[in-house]
Amino acid sequence: MAFPEDNSLSLISIASPLTLTGFSTIALCGLFLSRLLARRHADANANATPGRLQAFLLFVYCCFLKPQGDRSTQQGFLESFYKRQAAVYDTTRDRLLQGRTEMLALVAAQLKARPKSERVWIDVGGGTGWCIEAMAAFVDVPEFFSTVFIVDLSPSLCEVARQRVRRLGWKNVQVVCEDARTFCPLQKAGLITMSYSLSMIPDYYPVIDSLVHLLAVDGVIGVVDFYTQSGREFGARNYTGSHAGRHVNWFLRSFWRAWFELDHISVDAARRDYLEFKFGTVLTVNARNQGLGWIPYYIWLGRRESMQSIDQALSPRDLDIAVQNRAAKLPLPAAFYQNQPWRAHYHDQLPKHTQFHDEYIYAFTWEDARQDHTLLNLHADDVVLAITSAGDNILSYATKSPARIHAVDLNPAQNHLLELKLACYAALPYEDFWLLFGEGKHPNFRHLLLNHLSPHLSSRAFQYWLARVDIFERHNIRGLYDTGGSRHALRALRWTARLLRCRTAIRQFVAAASLPEQAHTWEALLRPALLSPLLCKLVVSQESFLWSALGVPKNQLAMIEADHRATSTSRGGGSGRSQAVWRYMIDTLDPVARQTHIAEDNPYYYVCLAGQFGRTCHPEYLSAKSHALLSQPGALDNLRLHTDEIAEVLARIEPASLTVAVLMDSMDWFDPGADSATAQVVRLNGAMKMGGRVLLRSAALRPWYLATFTTRGFAAECVGQRMEGICIDRVNMYASCWICTKVELAVDNWTTN
Repeated sequence: MAFPEDNSLSLISIASPLTLTGFSTIALCGLFLSRLLARRHADANANATPGRLQAFLLFVYCCFLKPQGDRSTQQGFLESFYKRQAAVYDTTRDRLLQGRTEMLALVAAQLKARPKSERVWIDVGGGTGWCIEAMAAFVDVPEFFSTVFIVDLSPSLCEVARQRVRRLGWKNVQVVCEDARTFCPLQKAGLITMSYSLSMIPDYYPVIDSLVHLLAVDGVIGVVDFYTQSGREFGARNYTGSHAGRHVNWFLRSFWRAWFELDHISVDAARRDYLEFKFGTVLTVNARNQGLGWIPYYIWLGRRESMQSIDQALSPRDLDIAVQNRAAKLPLPAAFYQNQPWRAHYHDQLPKHTQFHDEYIYAFTWEDARQDHTLLNLHADDVVLAITSAGDNILSYATKSPARIHAVDLNPAQNHLLELKLACYAALPYEDFWLLFGEGKHPNFRHLLLNHLSPHLSSRAFQYWLARVDIFERHNIRGLYDTGGSRHALRALRWTARLLRCRTAIRQFVAAASLPEQAHTWEALLRPALLSPLLCKLVVSQESFLWSALGVPKNQLAMIEADHRATSTSRGGGSGRSQAVWRYMIDTLDPVARQTHIAEDNPYYYVCLAGQFGRTCHPEYLSAKSHALLSQPGALDNLRLHTDEIAEVLARIEPASLTVAVLMDSMDWFDPGADSATAQVVRLNGAMKMGGRVLLRSAALRPWYLATFTTRGFAAECVGQRMEGICIDRVNMYASCWICTKVELAVDNWTTN
């Protein structure tokens, strides 16, 4: 039997137990409210400010129990809804309307990062003027803005706004009681904001269309509001800024749509979708109000959607994306609207990116940048391609001001980390920079992120770090250098030190005033514990630990085992995996402990043992001199961050343009039986100039893929090979180091398209 469709009933019935509980609570509050109001004299304390409890009860009554008044016009309905509660509106919304302060901080930061001009601000649906007063925390409103318009359709709310403006004494603020569809000031707006007003506007299409024309070409629009949306609706879009956290599960979608419908608030996805369609996305945040039932809300910043937004040199891939979106009459991806040219567009939901589960592996880089400079001797005309890792060496290369640096990493989070460092160079003084990346902690990181760093970050990187503020701020965690996949190795080291009671010895080792003192501490106290064959067999040599904690893939492990088998006869001992890993550890750590002074000149091991860098022992990018150089305007404009495979990036780079490629140990990861290594070498040959150099490090003494290079246009030269008891560099983590120089154009059957 079919029944007539009743959407309101069907939605409410989805979450009937919680909904009935809510209705019961409202009813009880209503009864209590009626008794409270009945006891009041009509003329007693007529102008007194209601207490918090009374304000809450009035809010409940007006929102859920009060009979609806005039519904023939939108203004009549709004006035019926707000008139009784206008005086207590701000008191009752502070916990419900999350994200307003953050939105204001973000738009203020965007405006401050742009050239100063005459600024007009329009607050659409501004109601009581709360946002205008709250903006004073970020800018001097009377000085920063030439004119501010508070536009709202409710006379009662506008009257509260006028009282606020009179109290503040601001002469540049005008309260306009008018329909946003018809409001048209003489000047274009440099800023438009909407704070929980879009969801209250039934005919939102003409309002958003009007805002497009009101916003100046270089203006910013900021919106914060409720929403609900399924991932199926936005999964294929490349212009939304970030998909992270945007999907709302079925239960929350159904419950909050039904709940807000009682208050005549529409939280469906259409309003947000139309915003993103009409404007270009600058930043977006998908969040939950955890204190009130995980209500989904978003913060969104946009700008005028036009070809003028494309102000950076486009790679062939970016150009293809721009053409495709234009042909489909869609906005460009958010990467095209960012203030800095660093981050190239990528699709964050591809399996090759999601496999990393939003976690970087390396919080610091494990390659010796000083040795790189000695080997490469970079100049101003060099075009460099290098693996991002934690970005430390990328920034070290940047101090030499090459023509271009392409930083490449398949893991989006590694590029998020480098992007954060770039933003800090652009926006922060040296002391803040040092606290963040020298000590790995900063008590005010969230404030810095919102007010200073946000204009210099891509949308995805900004949301990534906003969700991870605790890394830098929480006092009970160790900070940046106890994060990422490599933290498992560092924690295992601490647990081992605690178990073997050698934590004091580690502190002595790190603080040793001289190399002989350090070597003595190593031999007498640390080496017997840390290089225990039993510890290696039970923990370190396990394939799962090698991968998750040390980033050693199975193909690289096979190379270590093969070298050990080849030398085990002359050295003695077993030839199994445990013995191979143990011997590799000895060859790595013994020379470091005996030949490099950790406290003064080995930041790679210092940070592992101390959990932070030292003022006299840190990577080059952390020096005050490097900060002064790289914080200059335009100093980092030569950087381009690619989130993709190296081979894919090589295919998009102009042929014969690269002069240097730094591949770290990435070639060790390839399967000798597959074709991928050959394909990458061929693409390297095509992308590099004649005489261009490829710097490689390997866990093998002579890696198998050297033959692939030498048969496809390269000459290979060993520039470092680890011998027993001798350091290859301060890290000493790899068995050999090679430079492959392009000597001829490769002739190969492999396609590079």
